[in-house]
Amino acid sequence: MLNPDSVGSTFAGTDSITVSQSEIDAFCAVVGETDTTIAPPTFTIRITLTQFEEILTRPEIGLDWSRLVHGDQKFEIFSPVKAGDALTCAATIESYRVAAGNEIVSVRSDLHRDGQLVVSAWSTLVVRA
Repeated sequence: MLNPDSVGSTFAGTDSITVSQSEIDAFCAVVGETDTTIAPPTFTIRITLTQFEEILTRPEIGLDWSRLVHGDQKFEIFSPVKAGDALTCAATIESYRVAAGNEIVSVRSDLHRDGQLVVSAWSTLVVRA
């Protein structure tokens, strides 16, 4: 069960992630996008979910990642992501509630390039009872 004291906490990612053209090309191929000059809006989920897992599975947070399903996703894009971008991620646990025994957690991640906000992404995560 998620530690309720973690709601409102922001956690900085430990690494900078450099986006490669081959990653963008592969993602575009999967989603049927032919313009590979910039990453599709949903590309950043591969970065943010990795960060969420690292943060939410810490013992002090207490989330059972093995029972987690992805419930919802939304993005606010301030600047397109391109090959060569070095992105850092910070994630904030914005809300938590229990419904029908399931834990519902909302997490916002902010991706930055050179200190500038590039993308904010919100994920609703459900931990099955």
